[in-house]
Amino acid sequence: MQQLEDNPDPLVYASDMIPYDTEEYRLQYNDIVDISIRTASKELNELFSLFEQGQVQNNMMMQGGRSGGDIFFMTGFTLDDRGIVELPLLGEVKLSGTTTKEAKEIIEERMMEFVNKEDLFVRVRLGGIRYSALGEFRVAGKHNILQNRVTIFEAIANAGDLTEVAKRDELVLVRQYPEGSRMFRINLNNKNLLSSEFYFIQPNDMLYAEPMKVRELGTGVNFVQTFSLAVTTLSAVLLVINALEN
Repeated sequence: MQQLEDNPDPLVYASDMIPYDTEEYRLQYNDIVDISIRTASKELNELFSLFEQGQVQNNMMMQGGRSGGDIFFMTGFTLDDRGIVELPLLGEVKLSGTTTKEAKEIIEERMMEFVNKEDLFVRVRLGGIRYSALGEFRVAGKHNILQNRVTIFEAIANAGDLTEVAKRDELVLVRQYPEGSRMFRINLNNKNLLSSEFYFIQPNDMLYAEPMKVRELGTGVNFVQTFSLAVTTLSAVLLVINALEN
């Protein structure tokens, strides 16, 4: 730790700068991407707009007519099990294994069969970061954060933080890869996490927080609960002993 501004009696200490070790995410099966295509052609823009409206209606039917929820699920494109999305005018376009920048370039190249590049606008971005939080989270379940990058600490905070009995030095992370899944154990107390590939979570990551032994023993999650449980148990034992002696 270093003092700020060389103050001999500082109020704040700062650690050394820790660089990120990030790797651009590559699209996979079941990812949802937001794809916007606009051209100088009014007719083509109307075609894309009609297709987007139909996309929303189809997804609403899949949800049973319910509105709200994840905007990108309603308007985005889901990569199928072949890593393909189907776009108006272009048909099937394979995007799995590409970054969002590479996906943008693929779509631009296909669109240049119909319009000049200077008359074309294409945007491709992830439909938020979807992940699951299981085990000792205060709000366990599936979550989605509408950002392009989410740290593991932001993901934990979004799930209501860990409970008091969660193992913070062995958080389990299951990560999806094109060839399968891998499981990692992460020590949240280790500062080297900030420069690791696990500091930022990826779409479809699963976080599982195991309980400490105190949970397995059935005791409370804090001192007050544990003390109350012990007093209750002791009182019951004394009552049984008293009944047997009488």
